[in-house]
Amino acid sequence: MADFTELLQEKKVTYKPGGCGKIYTDPDADRARLYFRDQKPRKMVEKTTTVGEAVKNLINNGDYIGVGGFGANRIPTAVLHEMVRQGKKNIGLAGHTATHDFQILVAGNCIDRCDIAYVVGLEARGLSKIARTAIESGAIDTTEWTNAALTWRYKAAAMGLSFLPVRCMLGTDTQKYSAAMEMECPFTGIKYLAVPALYPDVGIIHVHRADVYGNCQIDGIMVADSDLARAAKRLIITTERLVPNLVIRREPTKTVIPYYLVDAVIEVPFGSYPGNMAYEYFSDEDHLREWLKAENDPEDLAAFLKRYIYGVKDFNGYLDQIGGMTRLQELRYQENMVEK
Repeated sequence: MADFTELLQEKKVTYKPGGCGKIYTDPDADRARLYFRDQKPRKMVEKTTTVGEAVKNLINNGDYIGVGGFGANRIPTAVLHEMVRQGKKNIGLAGHTATHDFQILVAGNCIDRCDIAYVVGLEARGLSKIARTAIESGAIDTTEWTNAALTWRYKAAAMGLSFLPVRCMLGTDTQKYSAAMEMECPFTGIKYLAVPALYPDVGIIHVHRADVYGNCQIDGIMVADSDLARAAKRLIITTERLVPNLVIRREPTKTVIPYYLVDAVIEVPFGSYPGNMAYEYFSDEDHLREWLKAENDPEDLAAFLKRYIYGVKDFNGYLDQIGGMTRLQELRYQENMVEK
């Protein structure tokens, strides 16, 4: 009898979306399991590296990525800037709650397709002009979902399944422009939508603390990051601080991402800037307004990107440009409501 690998290689699969949207990633749970079995090391070894090396070695042109955090909270800005600096192209993105992260990748012309739930808007701050233009012009191919649907697509992948049945989107235009398929419950006959599992090539998550092996702890809102970590074929972690393994072991229930899911760990203090990092520092609203203003003129935007991304060596250079520790300390005071 042929082994699992041979059977899988012989397996012929076609994916037929239910709506008019496309499925950008392979939802086949057996193929994903084969990858995790053969390509995902389980040894507890040190995985520290640099942002530049992680982006160079783990993110390829054409990959599909999932970005952690929620809105402008706890976004892995350092990795996104490095993707722009290294000129990564034809990237697919899960636009789960994508705000400034989407804006950065559009500014760098990195992405060409996106599963969208929330993109373009920077919440109460307004809309990103370049992001809106990229969507409206068709420069970025899109398939529509709700936030819940994309969350459950990660959940399906984390569970090792090819889909999950859901009730959201039924009877809406979002269903029409998605790739979900209507199905009937085999037990009750109730109609559901089947949403395909989402297995990103790369997950990128910023956390509060991690050890050198990749055990990660997150304070505050987490949303789908636990499932994203389990769904991603390769996982890059940036962390506010590296801590001894003993610190992790003291409170093991706080370890939401275990080491065996992680491929790279990088200590990046203020790594979510200009986004918010719960209990650490507030979002830099002045800098985000500067981004939005620069987008009104192509020359202003080019100068802005040169100053803050292309013209600096790394993320530390960017932080120096925005005012360094003086500005960052102000944001730390603001987050923790400490009077100066």
